Amino acid sequence: MKVAIYCRLSEEDRNKVNKEDDSNSIKNQKAMLIQYALSQDWDIYDIYSDDDYAGSDRNRPQFKRLLADAESRKFNIILCKTQSRFTRELELVEKYIHGLFPIWGIRFVSIVDNADTANKGNKKSRQINGLVNEWYLEDMSENIRSVLTNRRENGFHIGAFAPYGYEKDPSLKGHLIVDKEAADIVKEIFSLFADGYGKSSIAKILNNRGVPNPTEYKRKKGIRYSQPKKTASTLWKYHTIAAILHNEVYIGNLVQGKYGSISYKTRQCAPKPKEQWIRVEGTHEPIIDKALWNRVQKKISTHARPLTPTGMVHPFSGIVVCRYCGYAVRPHKTHGHYYLMCNTKQISEDACPGAFIPAEELEQIVISELRKLNTRLLDLGKLERQIEFEKTLNTRKNKIQSEQKGYQEKIDEYTTALQTLYVDKSKGLISIRDYHEMAEAFQNEKKRFERLVKACQEQIAEMNASIQTGDHRTELLSKYIHMDHLTRSMTEILIDHIEIGKRNKETGEVPVSIFWNF
Repeated sequence: MKVAIYCRLSEEDRNKVNKEDDSNSIKNQKAMLIQYALSQDWDIYDIYSDDDYAGSDRNRPQFKRLLADAESRKFNIILCKTQSRFTRELELVEKYIHGLFPIWGIRFVSIVDNADTANKGNKKSRQINGLVNEWYLEDMSENIRSVLTNRRENGFHIGAFAPYGYEKDPSLKGHLIVDKEAADIVKEIFSLFADGYGKSSIAKILNNRGVPNPTEYKRKKGIRYSQPKKTASTLWKYHTIAAILHNEVYIGNLVQGKYGSISYKTRQCAPKPKEQWIRVEGTHEPIIDKALWNRVQKKISTHARPLTPTGMVHPFSGIVVCRYCGYAVRPHKTHGHYYLMCNTKQISEDACPGAFIPAEELEQIVISELRKLNTRLLDLGKLERQIEFEKTLNTRKNKIQSEQKGYQEKIDEYTTALQTLYVDKSKGLISIRDYHEMAEAFQNEKKRFERLVKACQEQIAEMNASIQTGDHRTELLSKYIHMDHLTRSMTEILIDHIEIGKRNKETGEVPVSIFWNF
């Protein structure tokens, strides 16, 4: 009789000296099984050993080789220490031990738990062993998930690799510390984007300077990294820049649990709904300050596109709106000059008379108004400036609070609608299919208004903080009053939005209303 010996050591019970070495436990398993085989006068065909693999892993290399050789009838017996060393899945117990092995003429023996397919009387005990092992897998998976969730909720970083710009703290597991060299590149990316450069243009700037991308940087520094499967490129790309600009890790927050395993039986993961993500603020030192972060996120939300071939976003993109229809006015380039024009007129002249102004003209108006504002503030006393400042912010705050109230009313309406819809479904007034379609639509709208409420709350909190810190407008404006041209960064810091109208034929002036950020 030819016997195949199979050994497996899982990650939780390994005791290795070096990564390449068999652990002592594997050696003990081999010694036990060899001694048993010799005592039964069996010839040992081969020893199959999977070190550092879970019992639920179907892709164990030696396990797969064992099954292939079993199907080829290269031996008569498979010998293991326990049935769980072969597999912890009841499905594989039934498929191989009770299904295919008898067909292939293979006897399965595990010596510790007395599983032996030659003994017809212990099939039920093998099935019970399989069921117990299956429960073990499920419980272990649930326990691991619970521990990881708890650590995420307590602000610990869970992951094999630290995000670019950070490294793992050797003195505290799960804590991130700043990697200064990479952090400087992160700061540059945020600053360039805030100044009007597009994501592709930023990637080009870094590539032209020979700055290694995150993967290549970690490889050169000897830091653990994940190599993309499709390419080993060392270049910065659009999606890499985009991922950095969206990642809250750079303002000191951890957002984790975005993906979760489909089942404890597979390593395959699926994205989780955003409301199930675990977000903890202030877990580590930020690289980007909150003001720059907010400017970047606002710019991203406006979808202001870079104007080719410069790769920079125009200072007025997403900031200027038509005073008649309220739609955003986008820059258009003709004969080397930029113009701001409302496109609604092109669709219907009845809907909008059309707003139009050369970008250079608007730029000079803004600079002129900026200087006038600074002069007026300097003429006011400190107390007067503070009173005016608080009055302006309180006016804006009241407006936002009114909007928040309207959004909350919409949330309440959709909550009531969902409850009514459920009652209608229970009474059979609508079909289950219609219920699910309508409920999904209502839930999506409810979530949209909840996001708007949250945005209002954040704006109100910022205004309250500004009121507490006091009026610093003169210090802010002093940085810009001597500028002859506007930059994207300036318009985002100083201006909330600008309304423009149609040029007056008699005076030749274009009505312009500037709404400052202060």
